[in-house]
Amino acid sequence: MASHSGVAASAAGPRWLAQIDAVLGLMVEIPAAFLVLADIVVLFSGVVARYVLHAPLLWSDELASILFLWLAMLGSVIALQRGEHMRMTALVSKASPQRRALYELVATAACLAFLALVAYPAWEYAADEKAITTPALEISNLWRAAALPVGIALMACFAVLRLLRTSQLMQSLQAVLIVSAIAVAFWLAAPVFEGLGRLNLLIFFVGVAGSCVFAGIPIAFAFGLATFGYLALSTGTPLPAIVGRMDEGMSHLILLAVPLFVFLGLLIEMTGMARAMIAFLASLLGHVKGGLSYVLVGAMYLVSGISGSKAADMAAIAPALFPEMKKRGAKPGDLVALLSATGAQTETVPPSLVLITIGSVTGISIAALFTGGLLPAIVLGLMLCLVVWYRYRDEDLSHVRRPAWGEVGRLFAIAFPALALPFVIRAAVIQGVATATEVSTIGIAYSVLAGLLVYRQFDVKRIVPMLVDTASLSGAILLIIGTATAMAWGLTQSGFSRLLAETMAGLPGGAPMFMAVSILAFVVLGSVLEGIPAIVLFGPLLFPIARALGIHEVHYAMVVILSMGLGLFAPPLGVGYYAACAIGRVSPDEGIRPIVGYMVALLIGTVIVAAIPWISIGFL
Repeated sequence: MASHSGVAASAAGPRWLAQIDAVLGLMVEIPAAFLVLADIVVLFSGVVARYVLHAPLLWSDELASILFLWLAMLGSVIALQRGEHMRMTALVSKASPQRRALYELVATAACLAFLALVAYPAWEYAADEKAITTPALEISNLWRAAALPVGIALMACFAVLRLLRTSQLMQSLQAVLIVSAIAVAFWLAAPVFEGLGRLNLLIFFVGVAGSCVFAGIPIAFAFGLATFGYLALSTGTPLPAIVGRMDEGMSHLILLAVPLFVFLGLLIEMTGMARAMIAFLASLLGHVKGGLSYVLVGAMYLVSGISGSKAADMAAIAPALFPEMKKRGAKPGDLVALLSATGAQTETVPPSLVLITIGSVTGISIAALFTGGLLPAIVLGLMLCLVVWYRYRDEDLSHVRRPAWGEVGRLFAIAFPALALPFVIRAAVIQGVATATEVSTIGIAYSVLAGLLVYRQFDVKRIVPMLVDTASLSGAILLIIGTATAMAWGLTQSGFSRLLAETMAGLPGGAPMFMAVSILAFVVLGSVLEGIPAIVLFGPLLFPIARALGIHEVHYAMVVILSMGLGLFAPPLGVGYYAACAIGRVSPDEGIRPIVGYMVALLIGTVIVAAIPWISIGFL
């Protein structure tokens, strides 16, 4: 998440520029809030029409998809204006105030450079989509694709305003010149890059992406610059393809669960449901050292897989638990580290979208994968609980009173409607009432009714700010997923996936060596590609090799998923880690140190699962 201090330091220019920024921001926030609300209404209407009225709305998913892309782009715009895009500032924060202010402006100029580079390809991409007619609504796909160039143009406007609003315009000019000089140097070196072949993968996806991340450039823009540089300077790929891959990454309908569960998490807090749940759970485990951390591990296991998105799962849990855990003295960095670790831990809990993807691309029984995924997640959860026990073994709980069982029962009765929510949501998915995307709207409707009728807490004045916060947080997450998807596509085009498969097939040492290398490879791939792209790319190539070596497919699938989850949530490149930081509203810098212990525990757990096949296949 962005450091607001740097933004505030530079936002001291003329008053009229501040007024333009505020007015333009309001013009974006109002439609973004409306889009969140509209998506909720459209999807909930689809559930009611199909399940209650038995008259499915054939156009509901299509309309929701159109609104969703606009929401993702306008949310990204709000996040840029507010300085809420996720970034790594561990190195930048150590610089002197004067130099740090320059780094902040360089980061803004780098964002502007990426937006300027993709602006015309985005317009070309949208223009090409004009000829396509949507199947249900029968309108031009331009209505949907136009969100990309419009969002990019608005982000560019806010980046320019930030550069102009600085109290030291010479520093802004210096930052623009630094970024321009680097861009020109890379452009002049294009003939050299064309002859380097796969070495360009290291230069751009490790060198450029890593340098940008550690320089404090927002993660989404760092990934975007690396991908654009690779495709534009070392390949002959048409540049609108980059925008198309970003569109593909952000438009997956299952990701619509992200903003809806983000809003659900805020709603749970606003209606008092979170307070009721925490009061009960604290009465059970509050007197135990690290008690609420155990609750976090268990809660993520409980809700995992409901939405199909780890970001959505975390968004449903963090707003309910974090405030009380902070009151009890937990450090924000440790909270976000544990949240990330539980996200990786529960990757195999059904109905996980990654499990479904593996089944679809490899032919493994999805029912077998669902059965095999429950116990591995418990093994990793126990490993995390060991770390929690060690870290909190000296916690002072002398001020905490253990409540009587009568009080526990009373708190349970109060919390019961809130505690029932995860079960209501999961039952709706299992019984076929709603899809994994739609089910969040059932949770929202349930929470509204509980807030109005049971807890009698519903502050209407907070709804619009909550909708805007939802749009901003969702935009920050979805833009990272979009640029990461473009990066994954660039790796595919390079032939890297087939080269990796051929190398692993030729390793000495048989099944144990293949499994060990698979763990390492998928940790790295998970940090760059995320679960689904990596499975689509490598599943058809590696699963037959595992089968030939005598490794059970379900066992191998569990090891692959857990390894990818480890990479997905491990800094500095893991996208899931930055999503957790954004959801917890914690700077990524604070979680770096405490997450190491949790990641080591997850790695040990993954090795245990790999070494003992029964954990994955014992109940098949």
